[in-house]
Amino acid sequence: MQNNRGQKSNDKSSSKKGKFTTPKGGFKTPSKSSKPKPVVAAAPKDTTKIRLNKYIANAGICARREADIYIQSGNVKVNGKVVTEMGSVININDEVYFDGVLIAPGKKEYILLNKPKNFTTATDETQTNRNVMELLGGASGGIKPVGRMDKNTTGLLLLTNDTDLLTKLSGGKQKTSKLYQVSLSNNLKYEDLEKIQAGVTVDEHKVYIEEISYIEKEPKSEVGIKVKTANIKVIRSLFEQLNYEVLRIDRVAYGGLTKKNLPRGHWRHLTNQEVINLKNS
Repeated sequence: MQNNRGQKSNDKSSSKKGKFTTPKGGFKTPSKSSKPKPVVAAAPKDTTKIRLNKYIANAGICARREADIYIQSGNVKVNGKVVTEMGSVININDEVYFDGVLIAPGKKEYILLNKPKNFTTATDETQTNRNVMELLGGASGGIKPVGRMDKNTTGLLLLTNDTDLLTKLSGGKQKTSKLYQVSLSNNLKYEDLEKIQAGVTVDEHKVYIEEISYIEKEPKSEVGIKVKTANIKVIRSLFEQLNYEVLRIDRVAYGGLTKKNLPRGHWRHLTNQEVINLKNS
């Protein structure tokens, strides 16, 4: 392509468009006497103070919003006195009692577990299956699963004592994508795959599917499905209402997290960057 920038144009209208007009009053030049304003350093953060609701959340009791409700209800004492005022700030070394029990903020832990079969996240004492917490030897107290997984579902499970993150990732409005490999009793018909891709109503709620496809080099009974919902029962219902029996569900990705170098039944701590990514998801 030829460059015509250096050539003069005979078109007067086009030449006018290319002119740069000087603003009224001319250009203002900076005064020689003017000096840049000094930068004022921000005051150092007082690490000896903390909001009471955050202190309770850091102790793994509940999320901050729930903590505010308990505070207003008179369930919290600081140094022996009931505190009901919203937004109360305390010293980090104060004694805080929640429902009569002394609590203390602990180190935040974020764990990724590749859950095996026949382990459950349920805490019901009547459950006969083993709990996933048995697999977490060495993890600190207050760790809880993010969402639920039944004994037959395998794959990635997040656990944390960060109650704010736990609440965010477990809520109905969370936006973190999860990828599942679903094994069916029969090959999934292409027309049924299209029905699911268009969105299926489960229990009067429309379930939006990000992606669904057959697993490459596998029978058409092996399907990959990507959704944002945290409810695994929805995945099972999607196929069962189209008359497919679900044999196995395996969560192979959670947000940007995968099972790479994480054998079944093993776990690891998340990196700082992985935690940041989850909080921003």
